[in-house]
Amino acid sequence: MAGVVRLEPVDERNLEPLLSVAVAEAEPDDVMPPVDAPAGWSHARREAFRDYYRTGFAGFDGPTRTRMYAVLVGGEVLGMIRMTRCPAPGTVETGLWLGRSARGQGVGAAALRELLNLAAAAGMRTVVAKTTRRNAGALSVLGRCGAALVEDGDTVCAEISLDATPPAL
Repeated sequence: MAGVVRLEPVDERNLEPLLSVAVAEAEPDDVMPPVDAPAGWSHARREAFRDYYRTGFAGFDGPTRTRMYAVLVGGEVLGMIRMTRCPAPGTVETGLWLGRSARGQGVGAAALRELLNLAAAAGMRTVVAKTTRRNAGALSVLGRCGAALVEDGDTVCAEISLDATPPAL
């Protein structure tokens, strides 16, 4: 990985660079909830992307109870990581996406480690995630960050205790 991974709250300043990475290097369904719009990165999907990411501007106090962060290396936006407050006290759920060119370089694990620090600073004790058995990249990132992984059919549930000693790099 070239450079230090930094997380920056998603806001109007970095929303368009985030959209640019998504359009150039990701599929719409990988970076936002499904929408009823023409396939691909149509105008309607781009507007839905903006609307979706703006819902996170209010953070934990907003209607989605979500904090979203742009993942940056060397000042360049490469993707997004988020944490959403769960009903269980002290628990947040995370999700991450990176543009294709940033995958497989340790950026995801570094971003998740940064998010774990932010979660702990916000008083959280547990970070959870869900993925599929086919998502080797996500499983690798979660494993490298000390997640306990439990398979349930095709779904894999991950749990990271912020009270535990983090794994060695």
